[in-house]
Amino acid sequence: MSQSVARALSLLDRVAGGTSTLGELAEAEGVHKSTVLRLLRVLEDEGFVLHDGEHQYRLGPHLFRLAHQALDSFEVRVVAAPRLKSLRDETAQTVHLAVLDGATAIYVDKLEPREMPVRMASRIGKTADLHSTAVGKVLLTGLDPAERDELIDQLTYVKYTENTPAGPAELRDEIARTAERGWSEDHAENETFINCVGAPIRGANGRILAAVSISVPDVLLPYEDVLELVPALLSATTDISRDCGHRSTGHSPR
Repeated sequence: MSQSVARALSLLDRVAGGTSTLGELAEAEGVHKSTVLRLLRVLEDEGFVLHDGEHQYRLGPHLFRLAHQALDSFEVRVVAAPRLKSLRDETAQTVHLAVLDGATAIYVDKLEPREMPVRMASRIGKTADLHSTAVGKVLLTGLDPAERDELIDQLTYVKYTENTPAGPAELRDEIARTAERGWSEDHAENETFINCVGAPIRGANGRILAAVSISVPDVLLPYEDVLELVPALLSATTDISRDCGHRSTGHSPR
């Protein structure tokens, strides 16, 4: 870890602990005020700290957003685990749980049947592209429209197969279909031999907290049979959403 990164993290700890002025922070770190001010300006630009007219610093909104996302991710995984196990056992297929991590999805859980002749390369902690995966499309539907449009325009559209969405226009069409029907699909878009269906887990405010997918190699089931797993998937995500505090009113905010 570079010295600047280590010192910036130290400053965040000190601000969180109540050390608030530039002079106090410089003294606590044992460095010149100019060094501390340079780091604080970077942290402030990124929303990690704020300061008032008297140059007293406090934690900023971006840090709270990250903490909230981390807490949501952890809680969803714990709450979802029993129902995801029953979904895996019911379908005899691999089940993934993913959350949004910047411009990618990240797998926070993976459940494979004990008798699985084909093992997938996915693993807990591995990232997945948003444009080519079922979980990615679900997570994109959970963003505010302006944020989603900006992110879609910024994505790198790697063409993994002939079915992979080629750019923003195709992906926006996919997101619209996902939002309308309440579930997504990856029809051999990320890997030529795997089809997936995905659905959202919602929290108390109706926002999408995570995405669940069922992923099936085509040697086990053809694409049409994978689509037959959607009712089981939606039943599971509805149950998990309810356990996360969501109460369906017939309309959920994206």
